[in-house]
Parts: sequence; C-alpha cells; structure tokens
Amino acid sequence: MEFLVASAIGILTAGGIYLLLRLRTFPVILGISLLTYAVNVFLFASGRLTIGASPILIKGVETYTDPLPQALVLTAIVISFGMTAVIVMIALGAFLGSNDDHVDDQPEDDAPRAEDAT
Repeated sequence: MEFLVASAIGILTAGGIYLLLRLRTFPVILGISLLTYAVNVFLFASGRLTIGASPILIKGVETYTDPLPQALVLTAIVISFGMTAVIVMIALGAFLGSNDDHVDDQPEDDAPRAEDAT
C-alpha cells in the first residue's frame, strides 16, 4: 500500500512539474492542481495508511488513524479550489486583454524594425 501511494505522489508531482514548464496558461493551471493533489495525498498518507480504522480512539481497539491530517487535507482542498477559481479568472482576464495565453514575460515585438525596411 505504501509503495502504491508513494508512486501516486511521484507521478502526480512529475506530471505537475511537466505541465508547469509548458508556459501556457491552461497547462500551468493544471500543473498547479496536480501538485496540490500530490501534497494532499502526502498529507493524508502522513496520518497512517490503515484500512477500516476509525479516526477516533475507541476502548479496546488499538489501530486508529490520526484525524489531524484528514482535517488539514479537507481544509487544503477547499482553499485550493478557491485559489484555482481565482487563477482561472486572472488567466481569462489576461487572455482577453492580450489575445495570447503565454506565461512568459518577454513580449513579442511585431512592429517592423528599421533594418528590415531597407
């Protein structure tokens, strides 16, 4: 079980970094979301990976899961959803303002240069 979760975290992280390096708006947003999911799975796995264990201590039962990482992940999901909505709106505004969805800062100069005129 630990190998499966660790592999999932690695695949989500690798996919998120790859999409972040694409320098287009939509893949960058997806990459940030994948990295968020990877962090959430990591936090959730830090509370012990046990099947069928309750997050509350019960008398006579020795296996339990830590409820704190579950609460942290639930809070992180809500915050990441809100921030994704904000990022999508900012990206949409930038696209509508410039008709381009590149993320890099270097503007392309479309005006003809004096050297090209001669």
